[in-house]
Amino acid sequence: MFNRFAALILATCLALPATAQTLINESPFWESEVAKGQMDPAAQRIPETPLIVDLEAKGRTFGTQGGTLRTMVTRSKDVRQMVVYGYARLVGYDEKYRLKADILRDYEVEDRRVFTLHLRPGHRWSDGAPFTSADFEYWWEHVAQNPELSPNGPPEVMRVGEEFGTMSFPDPYTVVVTFPRPNPNFLQMLAQAAPPFIFRPSHYLKQFHVNFNTVEEMEAMIDAKRVRSWAPLHNKMDNMYQFDNAALPTLQPWVVASGTSSRQLFIRNPYFHRVDARGTQLPYIDVVEMGIVGSGLVAAKSNAGESDLQARGLDFRDVSILKKGEQDGAPYRTYLWSNGAASQIAIYPNLNFADPVWSKVIRDARFRRALSLGIDRRMINRALYFGLGKEGGMTALAASPFFEPDNLTKWAIYNPELANNMLDEMGLTERTASGIRLLPDGRPMEFVIETAGERQEVENALAIITDTWRDLGIKLIMRPLDRDILRNRVFSGVTMAAVWFGWDNGIPQPFTPPSYLAPTDQVFFAWPKWGQHYQTHGAAGEPIDLPAAQRLMDLSKAWQGTSIEAERTKIWREMLDIHADQQFGIGILSEAPQPVVVSDRLRNVPEKGKWAWDPGAHFGVHRVDEFYFSDDEQIAQVSK
Repeated sequence: MFNRFAALILATCLALPATAQTLINESPFWESEVAKGQMDPAAQRIPETPLIVDLEAKGRTFGTQGGTLRTMVTRSKDVRQMVVYGYARLVGYDEKYRLKADILRDYEVEDRRVFTLHLRPGHRWSDGAPFTSADFEYWWEHVAQNPELSPNGPPEVMRVGEEFGTMSFPDPYTVVVTFPRPNPNFLQMLAQAAPPFIFRPSHYLKQFHVNFNTVEEMEAMIDAKRVRSWAPLHNKMDNMYQFDNAALPTLQPWVVASGTSSRQLFIRNPYFHRVDARGTQLPYIDVVEMGIVGSGLVAAKSNAGESDLQARGLDFRDVSILKKGEQDGAPYRTYLWSNGAASQIAIYPNLNFADPVWSKVIRDARFRRALSLGIDRRMINRALYFGLGKEGGMTALAASPFFEPDNLTKWAIYNPELANNMLDEMGLTERTASGIRLLPDGRPMEFVIETAGERQEVENALAIITDTWRDLGIKLIMRPLDRDILRNRVFSGVTMAAVWFGWDNGIPQPFTPPSYLAPTDQVFFAWPKWGQHYQTHGAAGEPIDLPAAQRLMDLSKAWQGTSIEAERTKIWREMLDIHADQQFGIGILSEAPQPVVVSDRLRNVPEKGKWAWDPGAHFGVHRVDEFYFSDDEQIAQVSK
């Protein structure tokens, strides 16, 4: 033990700045466990070469451990936001959106197809078990390639085009991922808000795997968990992103402690790999209390000072009530962060809609262009965002090198006369007595848009669009649904159109994979069946049968095949041009500020930040583990 401890201190001192060479401070939260011999001291709980964070170099202040951070979500399953906010990744983005090793000590890339991943010796899972290449090997050999657990084969992260990569494990702290040809997507995928998790806590999950147990043992567990076979049992316990299994070890800064239907508690991970430059193990905050409330209550509870850090569940329309709360003495401040989505609100006509008559209409680009021309974006911007949003279609934002003003305005300037002419050109000239156009089979043109029913601004925008589309002879019918029901209906092809945010990444760079602009994923609501076909290698969904969509797919593959920045830039620009012309996703406006409520006592939260899902993981890229309270009024009282 002495030798390991001495090596640890030496390695840490070499990694720390000269002014900060110090021992690792013990956490007050765990000191009683350490004193009783139930847990190793902090210096032995971190990797031999931890990730050292110099907060002063980042323009932040060093903090102290302690406190309970309160935040809210609106669905019990959204406790998985702790994986998003915690943002511990093999490789992750820093605050300037540069890729950096995080859980990994470092990595090497050869020929853009061989990725050598170096782990941190001494790194441990949250239960104290070693984190080694064996955890990657378990995932690769016994999960990703097991036909019962992965019926479609290894996931997207291990695929380049239609070919799969391989994994090898030279030693306990090295993993080599090799692809048959260059795979520029690989590192970016590891850094996602919802990461692919190419490793698993093998010491825990082996007890649920048929390869490591007798038939009798498996049958007993299957009966106890009331599942049909061993595969559903394993999948139920292997839920690293869902983050609802307290027994499943993690590498995130906080671990699941306890929960009810209205509240979930997470406590600090005693083995977390990040340490500040003064020798204090991160995260600073001991406990996160995640309240589960109705979607309509988030703003009111934030206004009442019941959240220390809140953005999820808040819309721009809530700014006035939040600012009033500040003025009335509520203990928080309201920041307005920029929004990184390509569009605040986007309508997605479903090109794979099961109705053959409607499908033919929707697939005609003139119809989608007419819908876009029939939206009075200026009215929506003034009514809902006080004119602070940027009106236009869905394209790259101004902060991206690919931003083109023409793409922003193409088919996006309110022009009902041109829209009507386009619909007439399609032959949709017959109308009902009330002026609603008729489909070719005689049905009235009632365009049903389904929503997740979570954002009032969406419903308000659609109410305005209802009036302007009526001038086109189109009756808009809005149908609010539960988010999961909406997704399932879209994926099955029974939704005519849906409304959601625009692309998560509205600020692409030349190194950003453009796959989300091509039919590679069912979650792009304009082409769910094409996305399914790609994701399942043809086992489900439908093959692409629209030339413009096929061109997007070809361009996405071409981007993967080149490392020349000029060629990648050219590909990006053509793909954005296609989207602007085809209106696969009809953007309404972008860059409306996102309100962020921050406790007066919470430090290191940037006043100016970016609220984006990918890249960024919402709060994740801003490193919540570095946030701390300025006093000890909220030191956690958690029964451990």
